[in-house]
Formats: sequence, C-alpha cells, structure tokens
Amino acid sequence: MIEAVADRFEGAPRQLRRRWSDDFKARAVAETLEPGSSVSAIARRLDIHPSQLFGWRRAALGPHKESTGSSGHKAITPSAGVAIIEVLIGDAVVRAPIDADEAHLQRVIRAVRSA
Repeated sequence: MIEAVADRFEGAPRQLRRRWSDDFKARAVAETLEPGSSVSAIARRLDIHPSQLFGWRRAALGPHKESTGSSGHKAITPSAGVAIIEVLIGDAVVRAPIDADEAHLQRVIRAVRSA
C-alpha cells in the first residue's frame, strides 16, 4: 500500500493570514450600512473578499441590543461594537452611525418623509 500525504506543493507561496483590527472591521461594517452602499464595491476597495465583509457585517448585526423610542427610532449596538441609529419612516429605513451629525441626519429624515 502506498500512502501519500500532501503538506504543501513545492514552490507554492507561503502566505500568512492577514489580521484585521476590530476598529477596521467596525469602520468597514459601518460603511456598508450607509444608504446606497455596495458591500462588494467596498470590499473591492478595501482589498478583501466580499464574503469576508458580509461575514463581519452578519456578526456585527446578528445578536444585538436595541432600544426603541416611541417614534420608531432605534439605537442598535451590534456585538462587534458598531453603534448605529435606525430610523423607520413608513417603509423606509434610515441607518446612520451613532456619531452622525445631527443637522445632516435631520435633513435626510426630512427628505425621506417628503419623498
């Protein structure tokens, strides 16, 4: 009986796994939550595979704590530390980082309500 065990092809490049900081992941996920953003385009720009960014996003938004106000506003703190505000206006959802400029957020909400 012949037994063959493949460790590594000769000449194949050795690559170390890249490690991403929690801050980098949080900023990437927050960028994907902006209205009209494309996860695939963001992943291409950051030189990572889209499935990796989708995984980070799923991990961040999976089990989360939320507090809902009476006006339909939610402050969500996902498990990866990315804090976002989610405003439900009819069928529309406006998501913004927790530190978003208040005046800009008011303009966006007014625009969505008038549409």
